[in-house]
Amino acid sequence: MGQHEQAVSIQNLHKRFGDLEVLKGVSLEAREGDVIAVIGGSGSGKSTLLRCINMLELPTAGTIAVHGEVIAMKSDGRGGQQPADRKQVQRLRARLGMVFQNFNLWQHMTVLQNVIEAPIQVLGVPRDQAVETGEALLRRVGLFDKRDTYPAFMSGGQQQRAAIARALAIDPLVMLFDEPTSALDPELVGEVLAIISGLAAERRTMILVTHEMKFARNVASHVIYLHGGEIEEEGPPEAIFEAPQSGRLKQFISSVH
Repeated sequence: MGQHEQAVSIQNLHKRFGDLEVLKGVSLEAREGDVIAVIGGSGSGKSTLLRCINMLELPTAGTIAVHGEVIAMKSDGRGGQQPADRKQVQRLRARLGMVFQNFNLWQHMTVLQNVIEAPIQVLGVPRDQAVETGEALLRRVGLFDKRDTYPAFMSGGQQQRAAIARALAIDPLVMLFDEPTSALDPELVGEVLAIISGLAAERRTMILVTHEMKFARNVASHVIYLHGGEIEEEGPPEAIFEAPQSGRLKQFISSVH
């Protein structure tokens, strides 16, 4: 795949929950190797945007394309839309690695079982191969010695590092991070950000919802500031953080520093 091929493209995305319009026509494009940080106050639509990309939430209107392939939608008869082809959604979702705020590890499985489950069940990878890859990923996130441990016996930082290994196990086209450090104790944040920084240094495509401004500034190639479900401002991190144009963005940056 070429260096700058389109990984995810979103055009005019809307999302309503009843009368509440959470996203009001958001468009973004992530090319291969981009690290896009999405920032904004709570209720700005950041997490909803991320959840729409992998169809955990169904957009009310607009289009989403993964690797140039548009997700086919049809009317749900209630003013919204639903996938026209569930198999397509499953196939494209398998190209997207998602890391959630609250880890979402399966509590009844060991760390290694968590990491190998999707490659075996979804991608049909032979068990031996999945274990080999899974152990290599756990080594990489510093958890090889915890491979037979259950999540309940691990710190939040360890659980989130395990969740990152699990997302990487499907060798995703794009990694999606939904506030990956917001549920962590402050002293554990650094270990998770270090892993994500390493992925960015490898030019792994990522869309990252974060409230860690210093991290966004250092790691992102492009920053999007969402306010009230719309993109208020976007650009390279130095422009967003050093020369914000909109009054709202200026106020937001000064409030989080």
